[in-house]
Amino acid sequence: QGDQQCSGGGRQCCWRAVWRLSLREVLSLTDQEGELRWREALFFQVGRRRVMDNLKSQSDRGLLPSFRAAVLGGQHEELLCTLDSTGSGENLGVAARCLACIADVLACLAGEGRGGLRSGPAANPAWSHAFSILEQGDLLGGVQALATERAKWLSRPDLLVRAARHYEAAGQVLLRQAVMLSQRFIYIGQGEVPPLGEWQDVECPARLDLSGGWSDTPPIAFEHGGVVVNVAVKVDGRRPIGARARRIKEPRLLLVSSSGVQDDAIAMETVCERLEDLKDHCVPYAPAALLKAVCVCSGLVTYPSRQSLDEQLLQRWGGGVEIHTWSLLPHGSGLGTSSILAGAVLAAVYRCTGRTYDTDSLIHAVLHLEQMLTTGGGWQDQVGGLVGGVKVARSKACLPLRVEVERLPLSDDFLLSLQQHLLLVYTGKTRLARNLLQDTVRRWYSRVPSIVENAGQLVDNAEECARACSLPRLGACLERYWGQKKVMAPGCEPAAVRTMMDALRPLALGQTLAGAGGGGFLYLLTRQPQQGEAVRQVLNNTQGLRDFSVHPVELDMDGISLLKSS
Repeated sequence: QGDQQCSGGGRQCCWRAVWRLSLREVLSLTDQEGELRWREALFFQVGRRRVMDNLKSQSDRGLLPSFRAAVLGGQHEELLCTLDSTGSGENLGVAARCLACIADVLACLAGEGRGGLRSGPAANPAWSHAFSILEQGDLLGGVQALATERAKWLSRPDLLVRAARHYEAAGQVLLRQAVMLSQRFIYIGQGEVPPLGEWQDVECPARLDLSGGWSDTPPIAFEHGGVVVNVAVKVDGRRPIGARARRIKEPRLLLVSSSGVQDDAIAMETVCERLEDLKDHCVPYAPAALLKAVCVCSGLVTYPSRQSLDEQLLQRWGGGVEIHTWSLLPHGSGLGTSSILAGAVLAAVYRCTGRTYDTDSLIHAVLHLEQMLTTGGGWQDQVGGLVGGVKVARSKACLPLRVEVERLPLSDDFLLSLQQHLLLVYTGKTRLARNLLQDTVRRWYSRVPSIVENAGQLVDNAEECARACSLPRLGACLERYWGQKKVMAPGCEPAAVRTMMDALRPLALGQTLAGAGGGGFLYLLTRQPQQGEAVRQVLNNTQGLRDFSVHPVELDMDGISLLKSS
């Protein structure tokens, strides 16, 4: 019937006759500002949920854009509460990343370039209560205490940056606790205790990392998974790292560490006669810190304890212990000295107190010790020096962190050829690994895309290196590896080192700085065998280079070696 009524005037007539509202009338019936506020709130709510889901699933998605958006939108308080809640769970790895994310949010609040440097001291007494709660293992209470203190530091850019530093330090506490879960893979037995005064001597080679370094560094090692190929080497025909220990009659700890070669060696002696003398065992730069940490970590003594030091030593071992260590390598060599030395000292202490162990236990004991010492670092150094030959080591993307080592079945001819083509060059520059480590871990926690991509490439290159059956393929892996190190730690290639590597390129199939870079030793795989003199001549003729030295390399197939008792 409507169609019949419209047939005369057409459908246009019907349309005109229909009741309608104007846009002005529609808008007058709505709350535009309320709608926009609701949509904005929903947008940020969804963003916070994505942040929480990504953290809990340990996704590699970068979260910095979400943090910046929340700060610009005035939603930082809600975001911080979300991160507090997510970080209060039971997973230490997730909780550590949450605290690092809070540090990023605080830095965003301060504004780029304002408030000072992110790296700096984090020892304000106001935060000590929260830190002590975390150290006691109360994750929920610690996160809440941090949030309470944080509220007092939001008024100025400089305070925000200082709060960010303390959150990074708190994250390191949790990271240490996460890595120390690997203690369950340490198996120490009890055997016959050697006679009083009998030395137990241990020597270790250095290590050259052929590929995959940085992927062994927590948290990358247990969030992404790590793979490293490295080789144990003698430098100038000697194992350059060693330790010896013996029980002594006096109930005290006599700790002697020396560095340098023979007449130029510098020795430092520390005597601990009271338990209080061990209070700085977790301060990396304290005198004899490594040896004190070994004494505590190995169970030689318990700290803290109600028992005095002499009571503990007499009751457990019938007297005190004397420990000597040495390294023939320069400080900051990049050859894994400190971790390998820790393994050597642990082995010597275990032996002089009649305890038994295997190399796998030593590897995890060093990992545990370095967390106690707060130096951090990964697992590849001790693998390289404690296990002989060329090997590939892996850790899966999970906690607890477990390292599995496989010696590569290479022919004697290939090993001989590799030895004849490897050379070490000391650059004369001391590397600073601690700063490199802190910056790299921060960028990993932020999931900077270039770092995430590079972590995958490090692992892929290491697997390729493990399959390499020719020197040219190995050289190509070394070249890729050096490029990956520079992505992981920008600034690890000083100008003098770049000049050195450019000069040596015609002689090399591949070359890289050892360890994290920044200085220390450079090693290269030469195109021709026995090229030590040729390398020395090239460097002598290159302007601007000085204080370098060239060293022959000998593969060490034994790893940690226990010398005859004396």
